Amino acid sequence: MNSFETLDWLVVAAYFAAIGGIAWWVMRQRTKDAADYFLASRHVGWYVIGASIFASNIGSEHIVGLASTGADSGVALGHYELHSWCVLLLGWVFVPFYLRSRVFTMPEFLELRYTPKARWFLSVISLIAYVLTKVSVTVYAGAVVFETLMGIEFWTGALIVVTVTGLYTALGGLRAVVYTDTMHSAVLLIGSLTVAGVGLAKIGGWGNVIETVGPEKLNMFPPMDSDFPWLGLLLASPIVGIWYWCTDQCIVQRTLAAKDEQNARRGAIWAAYLKLFPFFIFMIPGIIAAALRMKGQLEFEVSDQVFPTMVKTLLPVGIRGLVAGGLLAALMSSLAAVFNGCSTLFTMDIYKKLRPNASEESLVHIGRIATIVVVALGILWIPILRGFSSSLYQYLQNVQAYIAPPITAVFLLGLFWRRINGTGAIVALVGGFILGMSKLIAEVFKDGLTGILGWYAEVNFLYFAPLLFLFSVILMIVFSLMTKEPSAEQLKGLTYSTTMAEDRLKSRASWGKAELVHTVIILAIIGSVMIYFSPWGVGG
Repeated sequence: MNSFETLDWLVVAAYFAAIGGIAWWVMRQRTKDAADYFLASRHVGWYVIGASIFASNIGSEHIVGLASTGADSGVALGHYELHSWCVLLLGWVFVPFYLRSRVFTMPEFLELRYTPKARWFLSVISLIAYVLTKVSVTVYAGAVVFETLMGIEFWTGALIVVTVTGLYTALGGLRAVVYTDTMHSAVLLIGSLTVAGVGLAKIGGWGNVIETVGPEKLNMFPPMDSDFPWLGLLLASPIVGIWYWCTDQCIVQRTLAAKDEQNARRGAIWAAYLKLFPFFIFMIPGIIAAALRMKGQLEFEVSDQVFPTMVKTLLPVGIRGLVAGGLLAALMSSLAAVFNGCSTLFTMDIYKKLRPNASEESLVHIGRIATIVVVALGILWIPILRGFSSSLYQYLQNVQAYIAPPITAVFLLGLFWRRINGTGAIVALVGGFILGMSKLIAEVFKDGLTGILGWYAEVNFLYFAPLLFLFSVILMIVFSLMTKEPSAEQLKGLTYSTTMAEDRLKSRASWGKAELVHTVIILAIIGSVMIYFSPWGVGG
């Protein structure tokens, strides 16, 4: 197996020097106030927004976990990677409400739509979710990349990832994150396409991959009795997708920084195009790695090492260093998005509520401290994460399936049905969260459970997510109808039926023919990919 050489190290060093230069330039621009620190003064263009959304999403679960899943299970979980349509929903459906409300955070939007209690609870849920998923998973994967690719001890690598990312995020705020994200996205796409191309060349083309791995790994619609039943995939992935792409602070915060609604929508469309790539540049290389392993052309000890091993083994010196820099940069982008999102949530939704007269300077200071605390909690969760699942990506989908449904229900019904009130929302959030966390705890300790608890722990996460969503919807409807209807004044501009005519016309005027055409193209690409990787295509 090839090892890192001097030129590789020099290329990585040069790459991170460039990142440092951008961050330093941003830090020299004086931070004016909280809006400047957390939302880059709401003056970001669509091309930066789209690239930043993509880079924020493309983190550990893709670089390490998605290739691992492809090698282990095939393309079944690719449903979660064809969520470009959810990014389109963000731009076309959700963004107009968010921008008109001038909020900093998603919990703040829930306070306007429902009650302050809803804001408090979503803030706490979101911070817990970031610790369980984004922070711990990204740090873990960064350490795997360091260990597999560069030979650096696991926890040393984890410390490096946290320290470097935390510094430029805490000091530079969202402006530092979005501008470094733009560079990360370009390097990551080029590097990952290179890995896939070299892997295909080594095995002799896509036809040999199909012949070697067989149709089972190439079917996005597995049988109902499999680990990833097709019905569960079709029901669960949209619920998680809408939560992640349309209500998650780390993603939505990029659109909140837009110059206007048109730039926010175009940024979402650009991100939707970029979101089409992960399926091909991470999951497909995992399939290629499985084929190479079957033919004795590639060796890796555990599946989480698949992609770093391909980089280390297949690429020539120098190129290997550049791609390694891209991998680490993507990990850092995802982590930086979480850091900035967490600091925004804690500062604006918790600290500012407790200290309403806090100065702009103190808000920025508290945001930086919140980043450090969240990082520490995420690192403490890593030992549990390592023993939870053999696949990092599957772990992530499991946990998200237990967190997303009640939040998706509260946002969706809140926009489309004016009768839903704060009581229904808070009951759904609390009840759904308790049920979801009970499922997560049952899975963590399933080896010691028997009887009905043992059965509960074994329920497939793909079936649990839609059931939890239905449970949350029922709670919302029942408790809303049993209590007082929200006033028209409170709902003004926050639901479709209460949006003023002039606001609708203004939003409609920001639409362009090109945006509609590109939306149709993206949907057509998604449909074509799903048909190709189905029982009627190569998966049959």
